[in-house]
Amino acid sequence: MIKEAVFKSFDSTDALEAQLADRIARQLQQAVDSRGKASLLVSGGSTPLKLFQALSEKAIDWSDVYISLADERWVESYDKDSNESLVRANLLRGLAANAKFRGLKNMFATPEAGLAMTTESLANFPRPFDVVVLGMGNDGHTCSWFPCAPAAELDNALDTDALLAAVNPGSAPHARITFTRQAILASRQIYLHLVGEQKLAVYRQALESDDIKAMPIRAVLAQHKTPVDVYWSA
Repeated sequence: MIKEAVFKSFDSTDALEAQLADRIARQLQQAVDSRGKASLLVSGGSTPLKLFQALSEKAIDWSDVYISLADERWVESYDKDSNESLVRANLLRGLAANAKFRGLKNMFATPEAGLAMTTESLANFPRPFDVVVLGMGNDGHTCSWFPCAPAAELDNALDTDALLAAVNPGSAPHARITFTRQAILASRQIYLHLVGEQKLAVYRQALESDDIKAMPIRAVLAQHKTPVDVYWSA
């Protein structure tokens, strides 16, 4: 049994997105004010798009904010399955257009071949990360830590000291590049952004055991190093 993280429930997705965008913006600005720069990792998919849009309207010092993705499908940035394309269209616009974005995909054919170059491209990315926004799949994955991935790849993503790992999910499309557990937990604040009753049920299931390999989201929920706030709406 995992002790539940801070859990915030909202009557609507609009209310959730407004409050979470406010909180993230405040934390990023505080980081800029105290350390001169801030860092934000976000996740892809459809769930965070309106959050991105709300965040892009916040009047903070975006030119001092570095943004990247918690994970990425190994597809071109213009591909419909690219998380980078979603971030560029929904977050890197308006007031946030001047943020310093670092994508994870490069010209190499595979994430395994591209790991070193992507790691080098993140050398000046401020760490520890100030804010990390994660999602969760119905299989209990987060980032690209898939329970259906080859065991050696999942073990590596969860256990390595490296910043990034390559993952080839068994039942999800595309090879992936992902930040590792150690990298994600080396952050000041993690938010788990969930929408819908099904995601709530999966989250509750995740709390019932500490078997990380079965539901890798537990790697985030079961630790006490980094604050985790869960934001959920129906």
